[in-house]
Amino acid sequence: QVQLVESGGGLVQPGGSLRLSCAASGSIFSTYGMAWYRQAPGKQRELVAFITNSDNTNYRDSVKGRFTISRDNAKNTVYLQMNSLKPEDTAVYYCYCLGTGYWGQGTQVTVSS
Repeated sequence: QVQLVESGGGLVQPGGSLRLSCAASGSIFSTYGMAWYRQAPGKQRELVAFITNSDNTNYRDSVKGRFTISRDNAKNTVYLQMNSLKPEDTAVYYCYCLGTGYWGQGTQVTVSS
């Protein structure tokens, strides 16, 4: 079983930055790809970015050049660095372990002046 715990969300002004973290339990973290999803009020959950177990990455178009996903296998942690934040990035952000069905509890990101 994998447990995922997100942190790092909060309130930030447009143009600001946040770094989300997702800490995973278990010793097999390095074998799985990891992803960040988000869900805004009244909208479906959408994929933001993912990173494979060989560190290949992919992003949705609206965050390319602003967000960076990375992982530290020694710390069993995946990160999402978010720069140049926009109000439309406001959502609950979830960490997901690819192919396992395991989700974190989510962390709120609010971009507002």
